[in-house]
Amino acid sequence: MSKIPFLILIAVTSWFTSCRTEERVLIEAPEEEVLEANSKIANLILQTASNDGSNDNIIDRSNCFNIKFPISVRVNNQDINVTSKDDYKVIEYIFDEEDDDTDEIDIAYPITISLKDHSSVTINNHDELMSYSNSCNGENEEDDDIECLDFKYPISVSRFNSDKELLDVITVNSDTGLYELVNDLTTTDFVTINFPIAVILLDGTELSINDFVELESIIETYRTDCDEDDDYDYNDDDCDDCLPDQLSDVLTTCTDWTVDRLKRDNNDLNNIYDGYTFNFSADGTLMVYWSGVTANGTWVASGTGNNITVTINVPGLPYCNNDWILHEISKYSATKIDLRVGGVDRLRYDNGCN
Repeated sequence: MSKIPFLILIAVTSWFTSCRTEERVLIEAPEEEVLEANSKIANLILQTASNDGSNDNIIDRSNCFNIKFPISVRVNNQDINVTSKDDYKVIEYIFDEEDDDTDEIDIAYPITISLKDHSSVTINNHDELMSYSNSCNGENEEDDDIECLDFKYPISVSRFNSDKELLDVITVNSDTGLYELVNDLTTTDFVTINFPIAVILLDGTELSINDFVELESIIETYRTDCDEDDDYDYNDDDCDDCLPDQLSDVLTTCTDWTVDRLKRDNNDLNNIYDGYTFNFSADGTLMVYWSGVTANGTWVASGTGNNITVTINVPGLPYCNNDWILHEISKYSATKIDLRVGGVDRLRYDNGCN
């Protein structure tokens, strides 16, 4: 195993003579524990710690930067103050209200954007924003950032500069700090990390890393192990965390659901069930009331995430009956259960119950 010399200055203070002396101690660190500028592992760390610009694509449609909070936007004539990632969902709820309208979003300038190296730029108008946006890769094009795993902080780092003979011991608490540290390395800098450290995969799995060789292997193994969602389709992951029990709780806790959106074979039938109320029971039965008439049917949900099938069968109500896919559970302005099949069939139940 090769060694890399690592000079450390140790200050020794004599309380008796009130004088201070310094001596140099040569420590040989194993090569796999030393991070050098422009090395493969240094570049992999930069890619992993870079800023992900795709999480706010519903606003800026740009993968290589994001807009810092707060942001004031006007969405289909509604003013929204975006102060956290949760508010991206509010914009989506507004977009989803109608299928046949043109969704528009206007940003109130000035804004501040964060680039992939975590640096900030003030943007004063739409043209300036577009000049940065046009430099980004397009939808689902390969880019440098690695989003499938994250570093767990804090990380303790020792850095020695052979020109200045200066040793720093640094605690890194964020991707920004790690990116700046590695990006600023020169050929006279030698950095060691106090292993073990941990990385966290997209599914929450935590992996312990004992040296740079292991870290390089883990990053290479998992760097493409997820969908980085570098597209502008904000509807493709609405139910990532949905569960049948969650749907059942919402449907059975609230009563007197109504149908506010219905489309079959691309035909709008929004008004066909006006005046009808739907009540779902935990035993899988479904009762529908309208104009003094009662119809009994069944419902069942199975699957997970974006693949939950909701089978509805009510004799006499053929437009409701289908093996629907749960698209979204919304609680923005009202509680809504959005069911879809392909791009041609849609059934959305509406309820003011919260």
